[in-house]
Amino acid sequence: MSPREAPDDRLQQAMKRVLLATLPGLLALFWFYGWGVLINLILAASTALLIEAGVARLRRQPLQPTLSDGSALVSATLLAAAMPPYCPWWLTVTAVASGLLFGKHLYGGIGKNPFNPAMLGFALAMLLFPQPMTHWPAHGMSLQAAFAQVLNLGQAPDAWVQATALDSLRINKSLTMDELFAANPAFGRFGGRGVEWINLAFLAGGLFLLQRRVIAWQAPVGMLASLFFVSLLCWNGSGSNSHGSPLFHLLSGATMLGAFFIITEPVSGAKSSLARLLFGVGVGLLTYLIRTWGGYPDGVAFAVLLMNLCVPALERFAAARQTQVQS
Repeated sequence: MSPREAPDDRLQQAMKRVLLATLPGLLALFWFYGWGVLINLILAASTALLIEAGVARLRRQPLQPTLSDGSALVSATLLAAAMPPYCPWWLTVTAVASGLLFGKHLYGGIGKNPFNPAMLGFALAMLLFPQPMTHWPAHGMSLQAAFAQVLNLGQAPDAWVQATALDSLRINKSLTMDELFAANPAFGRFGGRGVEWINLAFLAGGLFLLQRRVIAWQAPVGMLASLFFVSLLCWNGSGSNSHGSPLFHLLSGATMLGAFFIITEPVSGAKSSLARLLFGVGVGLLTYLIRTWGGYPDGVAFAVLLMNLCVPALERFAAARQTQVQS
């Protein structure tokens, strides 16, 4: 990217590449869950653009720069990817609106937010509406049935939702891991059924971002490495009290989405190399702790928000460490 480009141009180019990198994961989500994923994306993007336009009007700012920088669409896309397909339309709208308003515009807009807007919206929706936020589909639906479900116009079919692999593992008391993988339809070969391939698709998109130098390597490597090692240390093979293998945790939930698209958000994340690495390590450790002993099946959103609070301390530590090395 040319150094002569304006900061706004560089931001737009980065946001376009991030959106492009989400395509493999979004296509995998669509393949496994169907039209609900597309409906979520449309609802999230429309809400984000309306929020951005409304805030720009209230602040008497020009619409074009606000709508064209792409940051709101990225936040909406990431949030839509994390939301359960076929969740009620108002849930997606509420999550996106609260994430952008309370996670971005409350602090003055882009470049000033201390929290990741997408994860703040997701966490608020999870805290306020835990039941619909945990209704993940066991299969896709036709387009007509999808609209009926999202708009609450009809009764959901039998066996429409099931517990996720992470949730099934968290509440398991008696079955071994082998028995869970063999008997529970939520489990695939290594992680959650379908979710393991979705994670691999987001991994492919993340590697593209690394190759294009849109993101730095420290935060993703720190998160994935810490999640791998802590799950390895706590892994008890296939026993009934096992908390899952390292591969299971890497390929379940929102691991790869979080590692390459969430914690690499440049504003709410850490800036220096060492702070980024420590930020990622903290997210990985907290994700495992919340998944294993917390009250929610996947802890990525809460882990990111907690580590957002630690960014100033991480930056001070990194600066002090650099000073010691130089002296």
